Amino acid sequence: MLDSAALPIRRLPYEPIQGDDFQVIDSGESGKLECYSYKYSCCRTFLYYIVSILLLGIPLLIAHWYKQWKVYAQCRRCALSKANVMLVKDSRGQYEACKVHDDNEYLGVPVRYFSYHLVRYVWKPEIQFYQKLHGFQWDNGEPKTLTELLDDSRGHTSEEQEALLNVFGENVIEVEVKSYARLFLEEIFHPFYLFQIGSVTLWALDEYYYYAGCVIFISSLSLIVSLLETRRQSIMLREMVTSSQVATVAVCRKNGGCEEVPVSKLVPGDLIAIPENGCSMPCDAVLVAGNCIVNESMLTGESVPVTKTPPTHSEEPYEPENHKRHTLFCGTQVIQPRYYGSDKVLAVVTRTGYATAKGELVKSILFPQPLAFKLYEDSMKFILVLFCIAAIGMTYCIRLFLARGADTETIILRTLDIITIVVPPALPAAMTVGTVYSQSRLREQGIFCISPPRINVCGKIKLVCFDKTGTLTEEGLSLWGVLEVKSGSFSYPFLAQTRDSPGSDLDPFSPLTVALAACHSLTQVQGELTGDPLDLRMFEATGWELEEVARDTARFDLLVPTVVRPRKPIYKPGPIDPALGESIRYEVGILKHFPFSSGAQRMSVITRTLGDRNMHLFCKGAPERVLSICLPHTVPPNFHEVLMDYTSWGYRVLSLAYKPFERKFSWHHAQKAKRDQMEKDLIFLGFLIMENKLKPESTPVIHELKDASIRCVMVTGDNVLTAISVSRECGIIGPGESVMLLKGIPPDTMSPPQLKYEYVNPPNAPVENRESNDSSSAFINLSAVDKPIHLAVEGPTWSFIHTHFPDLVSEIVLRATVLARMAPDQKAQLVLALQKLDYIVAMCGDGANDCGALKAAHIGISLSEAEASVAAPFTSKVPNVTCVPAVVREGRCALVTSFAVFKYMALYSMVQFISVLILYSHKTNLGNTQFLYIDLVVTTSLAVSMGRTSPVQGQLVKARPTSTLASAATIIPVLLQTALAACAQYGAILFLSTQKWFQPVVPAVGQEIVICWENTVVFCVSSFQYLILATVYSKGKPHRKPLYTNTWLLFSILILTFSTTLLTLFPLEPVASFFELEKFSGEMQEMYFRFYLLGLPLMNLLLAVFVEKFIAGSTWMKKIIHFVSRKKKPKNKYKNMNEMNFAWLNGIQC
Repeated sequence: MLDSAALPIRRLPYEPIQGDDFQVIDSGESGKLECYSYKYSCCRTFLYYIVSILLLGIPLLIAHWYKQWKVYAQCRRCALSKANVMLVKDSRGQYEACKVHDDNEYLGVPVRYFSYHLVRYVWKPEIQFYQKLHGFQWDNGEPKTLTELLDDSRGHTSEEQEALLNVFGENVIEVEVKSYARLFLEEIFHPFYLFQIGSVTLWALDEYYYYAGCVIFISSLSLIVSLLETRRQSIMLREMVTSSQVATVAVCRKNGGCEEVPVSKLVPGDLIAIPENGCSMPCDAVLVAGNCIVNESMLTGESVPVTKTPPTHSEEPYEPENHKRHTLFCGTQVIQPRYYGSDKVLAVVTRTGYATAKGELVKSILFPQPLAFKLYEDSMKFILVLFCIAAIGMTYCIRLFLARGADTETIILRTLDIITIVVPPALPAAMTVGTVYSQSRLREQGIFCISPPRINVCGKIKLVCFDKTGTLTEEGLSLWGVLEVKSGSFSYPFLAQTRDSPGSDLDPFSPLTVALAACHSLTQVQGELTGDPLDLRMFEATGWELEEVARDTARFDLLVPTVVRPRKPIYKPGPIDPALGESIRYEVGILKHFPFSSGAQRMSVITRTLGDRNMHLFCKGAPERVLSICLPHTVPPNFHEVLMDYTSWGYRVLSLAYKPFERKFSWHHAQKAKRDQMEKDLIFLGFLIMENKLKPESTPVIHELKDASIRCVMVTGDNVLTAISVSRECGIIGPGESVMLLKGIPPDTMSPPQLKYEYVNPPNAPVENRESNDSSSAFINLSAVDKPIHLAVEGPTWSFIHTHFPDLVSEIVLRATVLARMAPDQKAQLVLALQKLDYIVAMCGDGANDCGALKAAHIGISLSEAEASVAAPFTSKVPNVTCVPAVVREGRCALVTSFAVFKYMALYSMVQFISVLILYSHKTNLGNTQFLYIDLVVTTSLAVSMGRTSPVQGQLVKARPTSTLASAATIIPVLLQTALAACAQYGAILFLSTQKWFQPVVPAVGQEIVICWENTVVFCVSSFQYLILATVYSKGKPHRKPLYTNTWLLFSILILTFSTTLLTLFPLEPVASFFELEKFSGEMQEMYFRFYLLGLPLMNLLLAVFVEKFIAGSTWMKKIIHFVSRKKKPKNKYKNMNEMNFAWLNGIQC
């Protein structure tokens, strides 16, 4: 029976402090969680609702925004063991209240747990803390080894399964589709909509019905679209999660027999049988018997089917990512299970529900990481500043109206009106205009975005990491040739270079040919040969054929799933086989696969040739890894020199080796063999040389990015020399630039761990000790170096540095240009390390081994045929890297547009604020029609049209657009524009007061006269100012096209300028009455005044253009700001590090 103490819970670190009501849990994906224990109090809960009723629900609204305040109000602190509510605070300071459940039992023991972001944390009474619940692959806090996992895969009894179900919960991944009513309530309680509701209510009380009605209509339309889109996405996600799910699965019991159980009842440790016709996996499971061909495109975006095989017994800890060749992931499609005779394909369940790979994917969509971007952070600060300005204006209004003896209603309305003027309710919506248009333009280019806010972030990209194969180079490899080894030395000429008749120059009976024909993971799906493109090209070069034997296997005296043989029948020399009574056709059966492992960087197969009594092992993989398991005397002495020659030219080189077994080594031995025991003492066969051509678009794109000061880095799983060669070819490493390869020297009894460096190609600069095994003696003379030195790092060295020299990670990633032999998790580590140096990082990959890095990067771009891939925020249907500059170009355009629209909306509110204050001081105000004309006709049409400006085509420029609102370089021009607007309006009032015919308005007590000259002058001048601001903030280059290319904006400005000019010069009776203006009387003095009045907007325009062109963003202003602020160094960490300084290499040791 199972012991409750043996629940698979990982022993994650916790940090208790004083008392027993607090705990810190390292949750992994969510970072550290601070957990505070609380217990409901009836008295506090009663008082909370009484106060909420008395305060008209305001406490409920606050509790909706801030979850912790509801817990504070209703609960009291208590011990962790007695809590029924856990208040969880994540690493970003966000709170969530989680209910503690204690209604389940496990073998008679109550199970206490709480769920945070769909992950369970279970109470451990022996240590008095909560711990994260893991799956079957964990045992007593430590990951199981492969041997332990296989030995323990006997399944559960029905009673054990039922007991574990109370602990792990049902195996379901459900996406809640909220009702429209609930979505409406959640949306309407957003501060933005509450502010709009308040504004509309105020406008209605002030009889500003037209604009209030327009805002209600626009907001309602926006709300309806938002609700429909939110619900549509929830339904799509639910359909994606539930599609192709099987209802039941056959579970093998520990006490014998199988039974069909609902998939929702599966628990970790169950032994399930894969159906003969395949299925969609309902859980994560490890194969223990049989093989499977699986389509994993739902998780990785990679459409090539992969073959899954059972792991061999090993003391290596099981990790799903490292052993994915043995793992069937939830949501992937099993196309064909492969089994032997009447045996079943069996797999042991390791993870269920949201703990599975599919569950993790769904959680990442339901709980996305918040996007920390300077523009969004500063915009909230800026809105707060506007509220402060509004408070000042409100104080002035209260004083002004009190002095006039105005009634209370007027004071309240006019004072609250200031808030809606200074803080425009449409500001958040206006800021999204640029990203909406950019997203549409990207879609037209075949680039799909599932996270529109990240488009603005694209405008600040400073570094791009590229995968190599399938991204910079062609997806398919072509076989360049095979270099055979004979008698311990390389034998020329090259083999397998004949394209017209494949295999004609290969000896079919040689071990090298058999290795080419059998050492792969190819399979037939619906009669078509599929698998890794490299394996496919290698096999096609032999001229052999592959047959997956179904029933007729008597010829081998054992069960063989796959047979390879020459397409033209060849018969083995020798006598006729008496058992078969016929000549023996030459063919090779593949008995067992040891699939490719990213850790071992090799694969191997065990084969038997028909008619032979002994078996062979054939191995293919990274040359350095295969070399380590070969007999030294079989390896040519110039192995490294030849390897370097071909990898330096950009070829992908693999090594081939084999090993014959003794006759007593049987099929049963092969099935139970441990990989590390099989893959040793091999005979080296030669090199397989593949050609991976650059895509024609790669080099121009790399040059364009580098010319724009965007750093390019290659991250690949390929050989480091091949990666360096491709980097030189595509321009990541420039002509004549040096490359330094770092290697780690493990510690021994005599010396500590050290780093050594060697130049792949001798640099032009003088360097002492070009290769040094003792880094303390290494000295690099940089005095004569005029070109950068690039670092190249391999995956094992990366791990070595993380282990022994963690302080050097930042120094290395600053200079590393080529990172080769990198595992998927190491790619993600690199992205995170670059982000710590304040790089805005983009990652471009094919979505297969790059998923972790694509999600970790600020901008992940997946090259996939799908319209939208969950592997990355951006998906390009165009399978080349031209999507990268396209995304950068649109990002810069969207960022400039968002920045311009924000400043325009902020200044629009300030201009109107100035107008209202001036008019209030002259005992008048803008009329409702005038407000409507300014707010709806002018401002809204211009703000929407400003976002339609397209990005500049052609080469990207070096200068990136600014994203900081809270900086002197941004605030000073905005203040100058505000001052210009104030001067122009006040100047118009002064100019008006000089006219002999002018009579100031004198309203009665409590009366507000709108139609007057003060109103007319301020309205006309301010109307021009909105047009001026839209014009000066619609500048084109370097990131956008000129204003005249935006026909909507140009047409809007011209039409509005014409209409405003008519209102200023010739407001005839009907028009003047509608707009509440002083009508045109026809008198010459008035006509001259109106024409002279146009000079103020014209002067405002010239000065506004001068401010934006010669002050805002100018070099001299930045220098003055830096001098005044005493800014001595950049904010970004990577800019403060000297990438030409390699002194840190000297004397490195632990």
